[in-house]
Amino acid sequence: MLNENICSIIALLVLTKGLIKIAVSKHIRQKPVISQHFNILIFTLTVLLSIFGIIAVYSATRSLGTHTQVIVQSASMILGTALLIAVCFFDYEQFKGLVKPIYGFAIAILILVLLVGVGTNSWGAKSWIRVGAIGIQPSELAKVCFILTFAYHLSEVTDEINNPLKLLGLIAHMGVIILLIMLQPDLGSVLVFVFMFAVLLFFAKLSYKYIIPIMCLAIASVPFAYKYILSDYQQQRINVFLNPDLDPLNRGYNVIQSKLAVGSGEVWGEGYLNGIQNRMGYLPAKYTDFIFSTVAEEWGFIGAIILVAALFLLVYKCFKVAQRADNLYGKYIAAGVGAMFLFHLFENVGMCIGLTPVTGIPLPFISYGGSSLITNMLAIGLVMSVDYHNKPRSTIEVY
Repeated sequence: MLNENICSIIALLVLTKGLIKIAVSKHIRQKPVISQHFNILIFTLTVLLSIFGIIAVYSATRSLGTHTQVIVQSASMILGTALLIAVCFFDYEQFKGLVKPIYGFAIAILILVLLVGVGTNSWGAKSWIRVGAIGIQPSELAKVCFILTFAYHLSEVTDEINNPLKLLGLIAHMGVIILLIMLQPDLGSVLVFVFMFAVLLFFAKLSYKYIIPIMCLAIASVPFAYKYILSDYQQQRINVFLNPDLDPLNRGYNVIQSKLAVGSGEVWGEGYLNGIQNRMGYLPAKYTDFIFSTVAEEWGFIGAIILVAALFLLVYKCFKVAQRADNLYGKYIAAGVGAMFLFHLFENVGMCIGLTPVTGIPLPFISYGGSSLITNMLAIGLVMSVDYHNKPRSTIEVY
């Protein structure tokens, strides 16, 4: 009797479970849980950060007596926002058929900048192409091209990621771009590409039998790279990073003044438009490389922390989109964009407070630069496209 009751209860539970599953399935077919979701948080964060960047650029350039930078940054934001929305609604998987032309375009513009590019000869890279009053930085556009093409390449070989030949193919994919950028030379951009490459291989679950030896080799090769690969001005940047007082009136001046500006902001800051280092012109590159120092001086520790937290939140949301992407291509695109922003954030803030060498890496959405802002907007558009075009899934699959 007891066994019959147990059997009856089990049968009832199985029947109930089946009915619930059928009912849920009917409901899901009518209202999918994930279907063309416009990520309003990522969009809002991007727009707010861009607006704050214009506000910061205005403060940093006010003493120059010109509004050119503010106008350019504002126009770039408007154009970038339009491109972001357009890319978001465009199905990112359509880029799969364009990876070869996109990669070819990246190589072409990097070669072009070597032929006709302009830049500073003593302290920076020859990394800009001038068309009249408009300046274009090809390495910024190349970052988005690399993410699109490398994400596809990696998605095609993920199952064989630990095959040495496949891994060499991935290294070659990145190596051509890095070689061209090193010829500028632009060490900062090279480091961005290397970081994106490493993060994407981690997402693809590269075996530790490769990761550990590569890390050991990279550490061991630092002295060799310093002596034989880095140019004189890059070596000087490393020396100044280790000891800014070696050349306090020239190479070390930027870092010293930057740390003074950050420190003078204290907790609440000196007030918007009231930063002494900013107003008096003591802080070089105050609207580009060292704009974080301008923000910290005027908005203080609290304002700086809020800005960094907002940027970290944006990076986190990029990785969350990668986590829930319904295919490897989308996953690697979102992860690549998140890695790009993460390195920019870490390097720019680090160099402003003396924790990393000065490399000319802009602070995403905040530093002045039309190429940088539009590229960042395009990158966010790709992340939102991945999120927007996730295929509908049921409650059971999601949870």
